[in-house]
Amino acid sequence: MQAKNKEKARIAVFDVEGVLIPKNRFIFEVGRNMGFSQLLKILFTGFLYEIGFFTLKKALKRIFKIMKGVSIEKFVQILDETPVNPELEKVFAQLKIRNYKIVLISSGLPTFIVKQLASKIGADYAKGIEVGVNNDELTGEIWGDVIDTDGKLKVLSEILNAEDLKLSDCIVVADDRNNSCIFLSGIKKIGFHPDFVLRIKSDEVITGRLSGILSIIDGKMKLWSMPSKNDILREIMHASGFLVPIFSSLIGISIFALLICVVSALYLISELRRMSGRKIPIISAITRIAASQVELYEFASAPLYFAIGIFLTLLLFPVPVNGAAIAIFAWGDSAASLFGGFITKKPLPFNKGKTLEGSLIGFFFAFLAGSFFVSPTLALIGAFVAMIIESLPLPVNDNILMPLCTGFALMLLS
Repeated sequence: MQAKNKEKARIAVFDVEGVLIPKNRFIFEVGRNMGFSQLLKILFTGFLYEIGFFTLKKALKRIFKIMKGVSIEKFVQILDETPVNPELEKVFAQLKIRNYKIVLISSGLPTFIVKQLASKIGADYAKGIEVGVNNDELTGEIWGDVIDTDGKLKVLSEILNAEDLKLSDCIVVADDRNNSCIFLSGIKKIGFHPDFVLRIKSDEVITGRLSGILSIIDGKMKLWSMPSKNDILREIMHASGFLVPIFSSLIGISIFALLICVVSALYLISELRRMSGRKIPIISAITRIAASQVELYEFASAPLYFAIGIFLTLLLFPVPVNGAAIAIFAWGDSAASLFGGFITKKPLPFNKGKTLEGSLIGFFFAFLAGSFFVSPTLALIGAFVAMIIESLPLPVNDNILMPLCTGFALMLLS
């Protein structure tokens, strides 16, 4: 270990939201503390950004204008109440042993908040949005490099110059497209539960624990372990979607669709309460058992996407196409997720979070599931479409796209 400390210092750059703290959690909590109407304005602005209607800079200017009057004290209090990634302390300690200097760059949080977080977790540099303050309250004005298109690269370049280091001395860990400007050739690029843009740009993708970056930094071969109990339970619940067309045929599609809406609403309420430290019996317990470690400290949205995908497929397509599409999705996606990484260590070149073997296993189970509802030929085509969607890095969640695209393909060929 001492030999590592004599090595040349390097830089580890971390995006903050989505990697170190739950994505959008801090801004959500600020809005919630301001009242329901202000929260809705913030959420709507965020939605317009996500669909590409607003640039990041325009969205942030609107959001911080809404936050005008919020005290610095309230911001610090919310930071103190915001959970951090449970492996953060362990990972940062190991990075220090490896002689890495840690840099936090956020394009969504004020610099004073990023610096507060840096001091708590032992980071060396911290940079965020510059905000106007008057009498310890936000004025609604923001500026700074990080809100510009290539702003994070400018910040990183300044730090590298100060440390007399090069891009090749960096690793970057990030989750969304706002970090594209620092996902450059020569830098070790690690996508942590990344969006579709960074899945393509990343050298490595981590969909599990944050500590997975350590083996990548050390140049060790990625080792796959047996699925955890959480993984198995989560995929069993996912695969149980196969039963949806069966039950809907017994009680009626309209009634079952209404039931999906009710259960989804209860789950949404449960997750919002869980984020506030409160629980709903049974639902919160199931979430705790089935969620991954990352999902436990942030809003677990996957079940909602799953419900939306099944709900739309059930209503948009006729019987038996809807049943086949849902069954193909439920079994195919679960099998690919559960067995893919366990069998192989080599990811797909265009989607580092997926494997060829996983897609092939998913294809087999998808075909079996579809054969219960349609002819083997249609089941084969549906399974092929589903696994193509599952393997691609796409901007829409595959829990929605897989059943819908499969349903469209089957309907056209029926």
